Amino acid sequence: MKLLEAGTLVDGFRVLECIHAGGMAHIYRVEYAQGAPDPGFPMAMKIPRMTAGDGAENIVSFEVELQILPALTGPHVPRFVAAGDLQRLPYLVMEYVPGQTLEHWLGQRLEPQEIARLGAAMADAAHSLHQQNACHLDLKPGNVLFKTPDHAVLLDFGLSWHAHYPDLLAEELRLAVGSPAWIAPEQVVGVRGDPRSDIFAIGVMLYELATGELPFGAPTTRGGMRQRLWMAPTPPRRHRPDLPPWLQEVILRCLEAEAAQRYPSAAHLAFDLRNPAQVPLTERGQQVRGPTLRSQLRRWIKAMGMHYQPSPLPARQIEEVPIVMVAVPHEDASDATLYSLRQAVARSLGIRPGARLACVTVLSPSASSSSDGARSETSLHRQHIARLKQWAAPLDLQGHSVSFHVLEASDVAQALVRYAAGNHVSLMILGAATHGLQLQRFIATVPMRVARDAPCTLILVKQTLPFDALARMEAADGA
Repeated sequence: MKLLEAGTLVDGFRVLECIHAGGMAHIYRVEYAQGAPDPGFPMAMKIPRMTAGDGAENIVSFEVELQILPALTGPHVPRFVAAGDLQRLPYLVMEYVPGQTLEHWLGQRLEPQEIARLGAAMADAAHSLHQQNACHLDLKPGNVLFKTPDHAVLLDFGLSWHAHYPDLLAEELRLAVGSPAWIAPEQVVGVRGDPRSDIFAIGVMLYELATGELPFGAPTTRGGMRQRLWMAPTPPRRHRPDLPPWLQEVILRCLEAEAAQRYPSAAHLAFDLRNPAQVPLTERGQQVRGPTLRSQLRRWIKAMGMHYQPSPLPARQIEEVPIVMVAVPHEDASDATLYSLRQAVARSLGIRPGARLACVTVLSPSASSSSDGARSETSLHRQHIARLKQWAAPLDLQGHSVSFHVLEASDVAQALVRYAAGNHVSLMILGAATHGLQLQRFIATVPMRVARDAPCTLILVKQTLPFDALARMEAADGA
């Protein structure tokens, strides 16, 4: 259809200007006509292209977005306002989000920390979507908008999937659906609904940010896309030798051909991007040469025999591989408390294979301030990191990633809550207060405040055997 002119009225909306004329839709800035209530935010209207030369996928994609966008909430998606009648004039009105898409940063030589910052914001947005049992499945630079470098908003849900709605694209279109440069291997063979497909797309964008190149090129044929099933990308450090191994480790893990070899959730990806010093390095992060012909042949043979299975619901996958946080006190902690915390962590990890463990302790600012300055502060942090590692040493951590963190804050409870919220922690384990119940009526203890404000499930641990029993036995022997 032809472009709408400024001032055109559409079902009570006044068209202001066309801000995008793409191959699948036109997007206009709009406002309510006079007399309608102010929604409190700017709005945009999306109208799909429906000329004789446009494919059926335009209408199917519009129907997909029409059913999925109103079901999504949160700060990482535009707010839905209204929709038009498909038989008369199909349109979607949604919040207009100001900012810049990821395309703004492509072509620039970014520092690793800035690449990680943008990547963590994308992972946060994808994680929010996956928690709502939806997968974007068309993440690419033009569909990721940044309000700030720390906050991403996802756009265009025309190729998306939601567990609670029919998958119209799978029903109407039998071929692989997605953008060739960013599509994940399992999407090529028609598997939709795996959140790790979005992690693959984020990996492609991180690769391009880091190197200026696309890891798999931009294939234009189905045969070219099928190479994604077995092709390994050239290591980013081959293109840019100054990249740190931890960043290459993260990028190449995202780009694994098998979904099971990637990050198990976008929360795990965001965690590594925000804690580069704690990224466990493998040969993947160190290599600078591309795969040999023999290794590519092995990957091809393996891909030919691969059987792709539908994945569990995204929210269930996240629950199965959570980020578990344990708050380990650094002072006034008895052996019984430390032992009980360790036992609680062992039980929690034992029933959650693949869960990540973050061991956290909080220091007061005065504890690290001294006349020696920064060197003394660094030494103190290393000392407490060593204590955390010593505390965790008896744990069976096979199959689990573990990291150690020393925070500084005058308000311990607030620091723990902020850490949990900022790192998508699903389960926090904390020692229960040792004060009497009478005192707790008048003093809000750290565990009480954390329990009140925690953004996740909280386990409060009380001292248990064997230490209490041993103390009673020793007292009885002494008597």
